[in-house]
Amino acid sequence: MVITVLEAQVAPEKAAVLEAAYKQAIKSLDAGIAQTFLLRSSKEPALWQIVTVWESREALEAMRQSGETPRGVLIFQTVGAQPALSVFGVAAHARSSA
Repeated sequence: MVITVLEAQVAPEKAAVLEAAYKQAIKSLDAGIAQTFLLRSSKEPALWQIVTVWESREALEAMRQSGETPRGVLIFQTVGAQPALSVFGVAAHARSSA
């Protein structure tokens, strides 16, 4: 399992546009995506992240090698933001049984 984090500053007046672009984009997820989240910082309201959980590093690499601009980058670009990318390998995780 691999997690990507795209992070960008988004002008407050563009927050609704960002949310709408994200909701439209997630109607159909790319192959290999297990989960995705749009996050807004509670301390810094202009700071947003798209956190994506990938089934495997191979799935992430297949998307990255497709030559297409990643969907999350396109979402941020709709509001004039250029996100920074971080990639994390999952060392351990837990899930609620409820």
